[in-house]
Amino acid sequence: MSAVDPLSVPAAAAGSAFAPAREAFATRLGVLLATLGSAVGLGNIWKFPTLTGANGGAAFLCVYLLATFAVALPVMIAELAIGRRARADAVTSFERLAPDGSGRRWRWVGGAGVLAAVLLLAFYSEVAGWVFAYLADAVSGTALSTDAAANAARFGALSADPLRALGWQWLVLAGTALILACGVTRGIEAVTRRLMPVLFLLLALLAVRALLLPGAAEGLKFLFAPDFSKLTAGVVLTALGLAFFKLSLGIGAMVTYGSYFRADQDIPRTALRVMLADLSVSLLAGIAIFPAVFSFGVEPSAGPALVFMTLPAVFAQLPFGGLLLALFFALMAIAATGAMLSILEVPVAWLVQRGWPRPRAALLATLAVALPGVPAALSQGVLADATLFGRTAFELYDFASSGVLMPLVAIATALFVGRAWTRTQFADALGGPAGRPSRLAFALRVLLRWVAPVAIAVVLVQGWIG
Repeated sequence: MSAVDPLSVPAAAAGSAFAPAREAFATRLGVLLATLGSAVGLGNIWKFPTLTGANGGAAFLCVYLLATFAVALPVMIAELAIGRRARADAVTSFERLAPDGSGRRWRWVGGAGVLAAVLLLAFYSEVAGWVFAYLADAVSGTALSTDAAANAARFGALSADPLRALGWQWLVLAGTALILACGVTRGIEAVTRRLMPVLFLLLALLAVRALLLPGAAEGLKFLFAPDFSKLTAGVVLTALGLAFFKLSLGIGAMVTYGSYFRADQDIPRTALRVMLADLSVSLLAGIAIFPAVFSFGVEPSAGPALVFMTLPAVFAQLPFGGLLLALFFALMAIAATGAMLSILEVPVAWLVQRGWPRPRAALLATLAVALPGVPAALSQGVLADATLFGRTAFELYDFASSGVLMPLVAIATALFVGRAWTRTQFADALGGPAGRPSRLAFALRVLLRWVAPVAIAVVLVQGWIG
């Protein structure tokens, strides 16, 4: 280690040792709900059910659970520990904590995470815009129809209309920026403390209603009764990739949120609670969707169309279908908001660290996302034929962030904590009761040194050649 070991500085004093006083979450509950808001996103309500449906149901779920515990959870703990120890943005955190004066060589990890966050939000904000547009239509009653062709035409008109596509994207970005401009406690924590309980309540209501449908048992069997004959190498890799990407890893979000953690926060316990709550949201979404899908004879592997085209037709056949559809898109909007707050906070925190006032940092970061977001929003319409390497802007941002940058950052993070830090240093960074974290640190370091890098690398290569 270098003469001055940054890891020897207590977490509580890290802010004063390296930088001016830093904002922090005010309560332990606020920490939990804000971090959960980062992990829970449209992937829980949209991607998890569709991938589960397309890959065999319960057997896919079993592999996903194993991958989450063995790969995603250790990387999440590592990111939170880095952020809390450094008390800085993603770029500065790696630079500060790198051993033997190698900070400049590790800065690229945080920088790649910031770039991944910008590219991810450039297309994610467009999907969030669709969600809010459908929420408005559901409230007005215009989104409810049993006509599949009319539902497909409605979604096509929304995604292809330049004014509507850009307008909704900019609206959700502006709303996210306004929340972040209010700060960590009065912005992120205050909003997520209110939204996350509402999300669980809405999901529970929809799940209960779905369970009362005739034929609901088939949907539950599909989700919870595994048929391992359906497992293939491709299904295993898909489950591994979902476990990794669904928890907002590899974009600097957990490093950034970790930097706002209280000094007495038990990181492993918090991460486990977030992971279990995130899984609960996904399962509740599956319970809310699959019984209805099977009850009305809809194909469970319908993909993204399941949310924007198929489910409106399903809800239209239910009593109080308009209200249920509005509730469904309301919870999707809540999930999108929590995720967008954490993603946009990554470049905002980077700018704040460099002396920008938070409101200006939020504005500049939003502009940095909105500009590349324009071709992503238009790629479903007027720019549908404009491709690079055979991909539209929407698809290119998705591949560059999810398929390249996020896995590389996650591999580097795992190796950084698993190999550059000693077991004692890692245990100190985790916090919690004396003795227990040290034993846990040993197991986590084994996963971070060997299992997580190899597993993520396999998903990375498969994504490139697949």
